[in-house]
Amino acid sequence: MMTRKTKQELIAEIVTLLEKRIEVEDEKSAPVITVTQNQPLEMLTVKECTQAVSGLSEHTVRQLVRQSKVAFIRTGQGERGKILVSKKALLEYLGGKTA
Repeated sequence: MMTRKTKQELIAEIVTLLEKRIEVEDEKSAPVITVTQNQPLEMLTVKECTQAVSGLSEHTVRQLVRQSKVAFIRTGQGERGKILVSKKALLEYLGGKTA
C-alpha cells in the first residue's frame, strides 16, 4: 500500500516530467504547478473540488480545466482519463473561497 506522502511525491515527479514534455504555445496555456520539498502538492478530483469550495459545481470545474484556467493533470488515457486539479491553483483562481 502506498502512503499519502509517497503518492504526493509521485504526483510531483509526474507534473515535473509533464512540464518538461509539454511545449507552451501561447500565454493562455494552463498555469504551471511548482512544487518544493516544504510544500506538498495536493491534487483533487472534480468531485473533491466541489466539496472544497462552497457552491462550485462539477460542470464549472470541468469548464475551468477545459479553458486552462487552473492547473491540472489527466490520468489514464485520452479525454476519458480522470482529471486531477491542483488545490492551490483552484483556490488561487477562485480567490480563496472555501467551504
